Amino acid sequence: MQKTLLASAVAALTMLGAVQEAAAWQRSKSVTTWRGTYSAQGSGGCAYGSCQRSYNATGPYGGSVSRQGSVTRTPYGYDYSRTTTGPYGNSATRSGSVHRY
Repeated sequence: MQKTLLASAVAALTMLGAVQEAAAWQRSKSVTTWRGTYSAQGSGGCAYGSCQRSYNATGPYGGSVSRQGSVTRTPYGYDYSRTTTGPYGNSATRSGSVHRY
């Protein structure tokens, strides 16, 4: 009985640590001006050496801009990538690596 209880406690602590590792966030905001309402939403999170985030902004006339990016830890530093898409569907991507040595 005590071994089962101890194993359950260890499993619960391990799961709690995994939940904290996969921390996530979300934010949203809107602003109204004389031109109309602008809104933005963002979200992101990190888990197991990799972080992602995304962002979307919409203007009063329906035009929107979105950005998605990620950073991943590697044995020698970090790899990153980011894609931005404009209101007419055109996109630009940047990616690369940063080495610690």
